[in-house]
Amino acid sequence: MQGWISRRLRVFAIAGTAALVLLATGGCSKDDGLEVVVYTALDQTYSEPILDDFEAQTGIRVKVAYDTEATKTTGLVNRIIAEKAVPRADVFWNNEVAQTIVLKNQGLLQPYESPATERIAARFKDNDGYWTGFAARARVIIYNTDLVTEPPKSIYDFTKPEWRGDAAIALPLFGTTATHAAALFEGLGDDAAKRLFRDLKANDVAILPGNATVRDMVAQGEFKVGLTDTDDANGAVEDGLPAHWLFPDQGENEIGTLLIPNSVCLIKDCPHPEAAKRLIDYLLSPEVEIALAKRRSMQIPLNPEVTAPASVPRIERIKTMDVDFAGLASRMEACATFIREEFTP
Repeated sequence: MQGWISRRLRVFAIAGTAALVLLATGGCSKDDGLEVVVYTALDQTYSEPILDDFEAQTGIRVKVAYDTEATKTTGLVNRIIAEKAVPRADVFWNNEVAQTIVLKNQGLLQPYESPATERIAARFKDNDGYWTGFAARARVIIYNTDLVTEPPKSIYDFTKPEWRGDAAIALPLFGTTATHAAALFEGLGDDAAKRLFRDLKANDVAILPGNATVRDMVAQGEFKVGLTDTDDANGAVEDGLPAHWLFPDQGENEIGTLLIPNSVCLIKDCPHPEAAKRLIDYLLSPEVEIALAKRRSMQIPLNPEVTAPASVPRIERIKTMDVDFAGLASRMEACATFIREEFTP
């Protein structure tokens, strides 16, 4: 299957002939407890070490499929939908929430309330136990410090004449940018959200392939400012590039910053449910939130008992958007239709 990263190849002798069996084809018996299949939209750089640690600690073999930068999250979601009749994945580790809820609404998930969910605030988990959030990123403004001394403080500033042609965002059809767009539709209402995006277009805001591209183009000085995620923005800072970032819309009467947690869920009728539950428990553990906070991705722990490095912002110090993730997910399709009509040829 295209997209698989297989951790192990084994050769079996069958009727005197050597046959190469790729573990991704589902050669193990159902729920043998020794294997778990996870689809993850979190960058391989950050997710692979976590999954390696789980495998080392438990002895459960992990098979994983990653997404691509161009089709963030959407590709894996479509794959899960296509495999509905015979699910191959046990766990979906998403790097956002909206598409996870799409799977729930299509009846492709089954509830599992890990003991670890008790420590997560209600707004970051499903009321019925279908998914749980952890290790969040924020949508931030990144700016080139060689070119900008007074950066914009709000996403609305991107519509102002002084930033005409100098700002960039990722195409709002995939990943966290699609989630951000849907959150604006949910929070502002359709008319106000459409007006904002049309104003961005009228101000010649560039539409780039992904958040990493926004980061790179701003750091290189091709654009002065952009919208991206904390993990991408922090990467530019750690690399010593002329870039800095800030949380937008932090004023008293402003909408706040969108905080987007990872989410993890159990696939309905998955082949290895017990191993899947053990993986979900592990991903929701303080150990994993600390690991993701310490890495270059600098993800923000949602468990209040987790002590992250001082460089990682604490959630209680950020003015966050008041988001109904279920409502946000219900806006995804209409939002995507609008974005295609306005921003694609």
